[in-house]
Amino acid sequence: MSDDITLSSAEVDAGIVRCDACPVLCRIRPGKSGACDRYANEAGTLVRVDPLVLLERSEAPRVPFAQGDEAWDGTLGRGAFVTGIGATTTYPDYKPAPFIVSSRVDNIDMVTVVTEGIFSYCGVKVKIDTDRFLGPEQAAVRLNGEQVGHVTTAEYGSQMLSLGGVRHLTGGSKKEGVATCDALLALCNRAPVALTIDQGATVVVQAGQAPVVNDAREERMRVGCGSATIGMFAPQWHGHVDEVIVVDDHITGVLSEHQGGRFLDMKPAGIRVRGRKSTPGRYFQVAEPGLGWGGTDVKEPLEIIDKIDPRTAWPGLKLLMVSTTGEHAAWYVLDDALKPVAAEMPAPVRKVVERIAENCEPALCTVMFMAGAGGSLRAGVTENPVRLTRSVKDTLTRVTCGGAPAYIWPGGGITLMVDVMRMPEKSFGYVPTPALVAPIEFTLRRDDYVALGGYADRAVALEDVLKSGKRETRAWPLPPPAGG
Repeated sequence: MSDDITLSSAEVDAGIVRCDACPVLCRIRPGKSGACDRYANEAGTLVRVDPLVLLERSEAPRVPFAQGDEAWDGTLGRGAFVTGIGATTTYPDYKPAPFIVSSRVDNIDMVTVVTEGIFSYCGVKVKIDTDRFLGPEQAAVRLNGEQVGHVTTAEYGSQMLSLGGVRHLTGGSKKEGVATCDALLALCNRAPVALTIDQGATVVVQAGQAPVVNDAREERMRVGCGSATIGMFAPQWHGHVDEVIVVDDHITGVLSEHQGGRFLDMKPAGIRVRGRKSTPGRYFQVAEPGLGWGGTDVKEPLEIIDKIDPRTAWPGLKLLMVSTTGEHAAWYVLDDALKPVAAEMPAPVRKVVERIAENCEPALCTVMFMAGAGGSLRAGVTENPVRLTRSVKDTLTRVTCGGAPAYIWPGGGITLMVDVMRMPEKSFGYVPTPALVAPIEFTLRRDDYVALGGYADRAVALEDVLKSGKRETRAWPLPPPAGG
């Protein structure tokens, strides 16, 4: 690599070509590929290694797109759709997009502007379905010792991670940038990545797969917090138990005190759990976060019982302690001294514990690619980039990534988020700057494209794209959701 973009006469004679697809500006020898493995020298010609990917589905759903606009329903076409995968990039910024494809859908002239974006401003939001303690909020998340992100909030049975971003890609050491790029590329391409969290766990994350926490594969996402579990199953416990305590790191539920128990006219059991009482039957901070019962550090459930009131409790009282996934459950009967004694769980009670487990959804990891579509992307669509931004916000232009619908955040710019499981496999690449490369497509009516100052004169008919060049046709990976 060199800052000098001009090849020497000896390099030209040797058949070397210069790749200008990113700022690295690789010199590539015949038969070799560049640092990103995306471009190669084929007999003295710079070529894109991967084929242009087209998606095909027999019948596209019909859903309203722009309210009050009867002319276009948001459908991207019943036949082939050209994605940005394998399309090449707009870099340097002055280039129009590599593919500006015209098509006709229901007698409406459409344009799809297709490119591979180089994203320095990108990252992933990871949702991990688990009650296990992964680490404190704001704790560093690391790959090979390098920080690649941090822990954010816990969201009702899931732990969220924020990984990547320009500060990790470019604002730290070269090793940090490389590790961040490696993590993002693998996660976006649905590969497993082993992450370590400061003051927390090691977790293997893979889009669409169950998380593995400290070498233990998660099976279930909790049915709800302890209070919600009480609310859902209280009628099924009625008549079989005198008290149920649902152990949960966030909100532990106590049946007889809970509104659900009162609705069933259950008498107080006199068993007080540790922690801070919120409302009747709902307790916070009964234990520390951990890998035990209900996402706490509890291994022996009786630890969370603060006291048993002899004025209220009675010998023979039947107590169930259970976690929010049904993974942990224990049955006790109070003896004459009002001490809980472990006993065999009755079949009707066991059935409800099993129903808790049945109502838990499979634990999965979700990876959402998030990026800002900035200058080069917008300049590749129109000479006046702000018009593209306005067109997207006005829902005249639809943004997709590899054919998958992207959520566009409100506010300035085009900040997008897309589920990598809805994109074709191996949609992502990288450049060693470091940055991710991701497909992006802008689809709109031709007259709207002309109005925003687009390169309409460069549009190529879809039929001509289908006939030319190296391409690959794939089935649409997943049906678009209702409304999108």
